[in-house]
Amino acid sequence: MALTLYGLKNCDTCKKAMKALDASGQAYAFVDIRADAELKSLVPSWLESAGSDVLINRRSTTWRNLSEAERETAPDALLIANPTLVKRPVIATGTDIHVGWTKDVQAALL
Repeated sequence: MALTLYGLKNCDTCKKAMKALDASGQAYAFVDIRADAELKSLVPSWLESAGSDVLINRRSTTWRNLSEAERETAPDALLIANPTLVKRPVIATGTDIHVGWTKDVQAALL
């Protein structure tokens, strides 16, 4: 199973996920969502798969710094304009999208 891990290089949760994937021998490609990801094409499918409640990190500093009006923006436009709002990591398996590094995600991938 070819995995693509979308995240940030300095994200602790992404680092944990990569370390666990490395330890299990699972091959993956890392894509930095701020620098290298084509969010305009990715975000709509992520939202369709996971939903905005799962995909938008409402506990992030970025979210807290948004005005009420900005928070009311359509989820796809909000995530494309603010990549750090994406809950990380987003892991694409080709058929599924997994968001975060929860026990359920780990069980599915490791």
